[in-house]
Amino acid sequence: MQSEPIDVPITGEPIRLGQFLKLAGLAEDGSHVKDLLDADLVTVNDEPEIRRGRQLVNGDVVSVGPERRRVILS
Repeated sequence: MQSEPIDVPITGEPIRLGQFLKLAGLAEDGSHVKDLLDADLVTVNDEPEIRRGRQLVNGDVVSVGPERRRVILS
């Protein structure tokens, strides 16, 4: 069973996946983001995702391994 995702509030504009991974503490920097995506370790709403530029919308759940974060736009 998956754990409940941790909410990550975002103010202003929608955010891209690469930016969100860093902001949510799932990646250390842009190079780490690329490594995670290249290794097929990232999912959005339980679907594999390889595009760092994917626009995330309110309620999207991003996972890296067991770590899960939910986008909360405000």
